[in-house]
Amino acid sequence: MNYLRNAWTQAAWANEIQPGQLLARTLLDEPLVLFRDAQGRPQALHDRCPHRFAPLSMGRLCDAGAAVQCPYHGLRFDGSGACVHNPHGDGRIPAAAKVRSHPLVERHGALWIWMGDAALADPALIPDFGFNDPEHWAVGTGTMVVDAPYELEIDNILDLSHIEFMHPLFASEAVRRAEVRCEHEGDTVWCKRFMADDREVPDFLRQAFQVPEGAIDRWLHVRWQAPAVMALWAGGVAHGRPPEQGIVSQQAHCFTPVSASQTLYFYSISFPKLMGPLAQALADESVQALRAPFEHEDKPIVEAVGRRMAGASLFELKPVLLAGDAAAVRARRLLQAAIDKEHA
Repeated sequence: MNYLRNAWTQAAWANEIQPGQLLARTLLDEPLVLFRDAQGRPQALHDRCPHRFAPLSMGRLCDAGAAVQCPYHGLRFDGSGACVHNPHGDGRIPAAAKVRSHPLVERHGALWIWMGDAALADPALIPDFGFNDPEHWAVGTGTMVVDAPYELEIDNILDLSHIEFMHPLFASEAVRRAEVRCEHEGDTVWCKRFMADDREVPDFLRQAFQVPEGAIDRWLHVRWQAPAVMALWAGGVAHGRPPEQGIVSQQAHCFTPVSASQTLYFYSISFPKLMGPLAQALADESVQALRAPFEHEDKPIVEAVGRRMAGASLFELKPVLLAGDAAAVRARRLLQAAIDKEHA
């Protein structure tokens, strides 16, 4: 599988790794063990001891988190992957007793990993998900495993015309009839969908946008950055009013490949803490409401598409393209170009 490795991708939510705990996770076909060191900094190591190849994730943290101890023969490795303790013989540490480490940075309530050349891992390149910063936002998060290639999830989020046919909770013909713009800014692709004068808004959305009656002007703006790091702004306001007076739901949709046929789906929804003590309850309730359509509507069809493709790439199968496919096709082209450049 050709992956884009020289890019930041989400490895976990920050709260998935607590002090003193090890988290085993496979990303881009590589088994990893994630943990926090003695200073609370997140670390990521290849999950295989170089001695007898036992999973380090089956071991334990020692020295207040300073090192991971192999469960088999007790070698210990720090966050850089260096062996720092050999309990056998004279205690001399073999020169080859090293484990590969990966840059891992905590930002925007998530852990971002760089699976390629560590020398190129500039934290300034981490995508902006400021609306997930826990200092100012109440955030609800979720994680889901999808048994399909991650590229299919890029297609799914960049073309939201499927909402009318798949998601009764959000369904409205206006989504399909929307004015759609595909914009390309450097390495970023936007799909901007405008639905003016929508008179068929479902009750769930009327409540969310606080417009109990009458037409609503709505928008769905999706931002894609390689490899599959995506954000969604879903907004609505009473018809004819300025968008600035509306309510906007801010969501993360980040997809990290586990393998060629499996994907980790990290999603979130956030509300400003200025809303008061109810903001976190609203975020938690909203993310649970989102999980149902993701798990029972999107996931089955995306997985079924993956099975029907049977390992072939999208363009090998010569898909019929529709008007709403422009952004997804643009993103796929940019992603493949970045992979080709990296391999060259």
